[in-house]
Amino acid sequence: MDHSRRTVRETYETIGSHFAKTREYAWPEVESFVDEYGDRVEDGTALDLGCGNGRHAELLAAVAPRVVGVDASRELLSVAVDRVPETVALLCGDASRLPLRPRSVALAVYVATLHHLPSARARQASLSELARVLSPAGRALVSVWSTAHDRFDAPADADSGFDTTVDWTLPGGETVPRFYHIYAPSEFERVLEESPLRTVSFDVSSGNCYAVVEPEGKSP
Repeated sequence: MDHSRRTVRETYETIGSHFAKTREYAWPEVESFVDEYGDRVEDGTALDLGCGNGRHAELLAAVAPRVVGVDASRELLSVAVDRVPETVALLCGDASRLPLRPRSVALAVYVATLHHLPSARARQASLSELARVLSPAGRALVSVWSTAHDRFDAPADADSGFDTTVDWTLPGGETVPRFYHIYAPSEFERVLEESPLRTVSFDVSSGNCYAVVEPEGKSP
């Protein structure tokens, strides 16, 4: 099957309404991140990259006067607009070409999205974009699905991950394949090291890798 940005976007245009209903609550890991780093926002801007139905943008709005939610799916954004407060600006965009000024984001959440980008080049470009928009003192939480998940047969200590599709089943029984790059934890650490981001902390929990990152050349 062809895996391109267009096909990935079309997948979520197809399943977006049903998908949004199954993603009601913020992840505990995101809540912990916002609790720990939310005071860094002050008068700045927070970013929810791959915002989906807006559940994490809603959380960020509690600590940031301005929040930008970016997603490639207009269907998901149409759900988010009814959920988030007016301080959240929702934009349809590409994670590897963000419509934001350099160093304009104090806090960012980038969860369950990077692994959907269909090429290593696009994924690396999106991490470079995240570094570009983060302020010198900014922090971001990035998560990906990993080989540590018990769904996969691949050894959790492998040096590299793999591409796969995971079906989403709609209420009528139709299945829609979703592209994933499943990261080996050591691979994800290496990819972050090769980006213009510095890893502050790294953890593997419930089959996901979580990294708190900051831009290189940050302020003390």
